Amino acid sequence: MIPVRGFEGKKVAVFGLARSGLAAARALAAGRAEVVVWDEKPAAREAARAEGFTLEDLATSDWFGLSALMLSPGVPLTHPKPHWTVEKARAARVEIVGDIELFARTVAAAPAHKRPKIVAITGTNGKSTTTALVGHVCRQAGRDVRIGGNIGIGVLDLEDMHGGAVYVLELSSYQLDLTSSLKADVAIILNITPDHLERHGKMENYVAAKKRILLNQGKGDTAVVGVDDAWCQQICTEITASNRRTIVPISARRAMGRGVYALQGMLYDATGERVAEIADLTRAASLPGRHNWQNAAAAYAAARALGISEADAVDGLMTFPGLAHRMETVGTIGRVRFVNDSKATNADAARQALSSYPKVYWIAGGQPKAGGIDSLDDLFGGVIKAYLIGEAQDEFASTLEGRAAYVKSGDMESAVRAAFADARASGEDAVVLLSPACASFDQFTDFEDRGEAFRAAVHELTVPAAQGARA
Repeated sequence: MIPVRGFEGKKVAVFGLARSGLAAARALAAGRAEVVVWDEKPAAREAARAEGFTLEDLATSDWFGLSALMLSPGVPLTHPKPHWTVEKARAARVEIVGDIELFARTVAAAPAHKRPKIVAITGTNGKSTTTALVGHVCRQAGRDVRIGGNIGIGVLDLEDMHGGAVYVLELSSYQLDLTSSLKADVAIILNITPDHLERHGKMENYVAAKKRILLNQGKGDTAVVGVDDAWCQQICTEITASNRRTIVPISARRAMGRGVYALQGMLYDATGERVAEIADLTRAASLPGRHNWQNAAAAYAAARALGISEADAVDGLMTFPGLAHRMETVGTIGRVRFVNDSKATNADAARQALSSYPKVYWIAGGQPKAGGIDSLDDLFGGVIKAYLIGEAQDEFASTLEGRAAYVKSGDMESAVRAAFADARASGEDAVVLLSPACASFDQFTDFEDRGEAFRAAVHELTVPAAQGARA
């Protein structure tokens, strides 16, 4: 745990008692703040009470005694409309912060020689893989690494800091909206495409949230920015003009006069006096496809910015074991391979997986995002058949009509069974791909829960076969 500094003796309210909220409450208490907590779910309140926290109904309490509101990132800040806690905080002029902001202030309060290095990573797609990859590269190079934020462990639940540590943090737009003082030694923006517009109102607001990862950077810091989309190209141009930090453009689509890029799987470093071939990424089993080559370029650039040697950086890329729920092979039955890409919560993320396999039996659907799967039209030719689940199945069926075969399976177990039966009947090598292009909240608690449901359904396919073999 990282005890939060700066709120000693002050009253702080925590609203939203899921993972990051409870972690923040513990860390604030450890830093000697007076902490009160609240959640609209009775079960969450009881869990907090069991840990000894003071419950205070923020709907009826006196806000003028509060120094800050620690808001969980899942609570709407601005759209579709501000949550009632946000309105009350603003009316009482109470500062609203998130757990990343509490972490940032705690780092800033530490003596300079005790401050860790911070690598902060965001983007519409690829940020979890890149976060895990940067962490792996650093760990392989002998660094004391802590990985968290929007991936795995909440930032304040990570081990306490020291000057030699490296914190590698995945940051969502929701978290960045609540962050103002983070100073990242290395800030990475991988890509920006439309997503979460129901929470940001319009694309410009979403982009502005992502750009907050660059706040407070200055001389000696490094910004790594993908330039394969128009929004990030604009950001790269803007910060190049400001000339305050080292800027490393990255690409997986074209050669560049300066930066780090990957073409046809070969990673190049053009940050020095000459362009150097660095690694053949087609040999990295856990980094298939152009989108992963962009992730690798970003991780390599970050590692070099941290002073990790070229050889150690490449070794880390080549030994990366992969990330659960992101193009993860969870089983093979005969000639049928099952790939779990539950992390693909929008169409652009699903595009990355669909582009990686020439023919697939595709399980898609869930809670739909704006635009649905219309943008994937050019890939429907590689879909042998789609198995649609969740709230999006009718919408996706309309999109696929006349373009690809489909069936409305409804739920995960039915989709897996049907996809396996069709794939096995083909008599060929086949891939059953879960890449939903949707949020998971209609049928699951999160994308991890959805991925585990896919894994369990695949396992259920193997059990009868094993029992029959023993008979």
